[in-house]
Amino acid sequence: MKIILQKYIFLIFAYIIVGLNAQTINRYGTTTANFLEIGVGSRATAMGDAYVAVANDVSSIYWNSAGLSNISNASTLFMVQPWLVDINMVFAAGAFPIKNIGVLGLGITHLDYGEMDVTNLEYQDGTGERFGASDVAATFTFSRKIVSWFSFGTSAKYISSNIWHSSASAFAIDLGVLVNTKFFSFTGKDKDGMNIGMSISNYGTRMKYDGIDSYQPIDISEYEAGNYGDVAGQFRTSEWELPLIFRIGFALKPIVTNMMNFTISVDALHPNNNAESINIGTALDNKIPGFGEVSIRAGMKNGMNSLTKDNNDLGFTAGVGCKLFYLGNRSLSIDYTYKTMGIFGNIQMYTVGLSF
Repeated sequence: MKIILQKYIFLIFAYIIVGLNAQTINRYGTTTANFLEIGVGSRATAMGDAYVAVANDVSSIYWNSAGLSNISNASTLFMVQPWLVDINMVFAAGAFPIKNIGVLGLGITHLDYGEMDVTNLEYQDGTGERFGASDVAATFTFSRKIVSWFSFGTSAKYISSNIWHSSASAFAIDLGVLVNTKFFSFTGKDKDGMNIGMSISNYGTRMKYDGIDSYQPIDISEYEAGNYGDVAGQFRTSEWELPLIFRIGFALKPIVTNMMNFTISVDALHPNNNAESINIGTALDNKIPGFGEVSIRAGMKNGMNSLTKDNNDLGFTAGVGCKLFYLGNRSLSIDYTYKTMGIFGNIQMYTVGLSF
């Protein structure tokens, strides 16, 4: 039964990959809360965001909720990412295994756009006021291993966006599965075979901004004298979809030894607001007895065509990480990522994780 199911999953995966080339419809600029598309965790982003089949740490809350089932100890993760144009992003999360039930996780993503000058038609250089904007997403995740080779996870998500005196909110769910096959196992062990991961992110309600900023005085009879010059009016804003993302990917381990693991991963993405794309990542984990692990990672993120000067469709990522073991199987990890963003410059990300 296991072999039959794995073959079906492999065939579905191959069919979707082939079908990506046939999709040409793009929906640029048709969604809101697009901060939900920014990857979290230095380990994942250094691998070019090709992480749906690799996910096995707290950042799985974002990439593939099924990967959270691989956590055996209570763990936390904290990430700081200075984003473009002085935007700052912070991600904090924790995961807690419960025996015979599964793993529970909680993650908070916060994006701060800083303060800007208030302008209008009359005061185009600024009114002297300042306004701020921010986005927040809170995620609650449950993950469980159904059998030793199959994991399932789901997340409930609350999203909130604020711009000065206006705000919008939405609810969404994520779904994910992770399958460990014995295909392409270079050691002959099932656990070292190819992993296949799939996830659907941000399937939820629409967002509509509302607040006192949408109320404006309106002269409903501009060419008549009278008391019509200050009638309260409200702009009706539209509802916008969330950035729905379908991910499917695989991960292989062509090198597995007592001292070294080498991983290759590939993800295919089908978003509802952009063209399909493929990400590729690699990771070399070197084990140091009595110390921990030192990792080197690199990847290529597809779909960067509009961001690069030379019309190249690839953005390159790289990073390093160090995991220090203490008190047996507990660990402290420190990771760093460097990402190229074409004409927008380069991004750096710092992540600290702790299992206890």
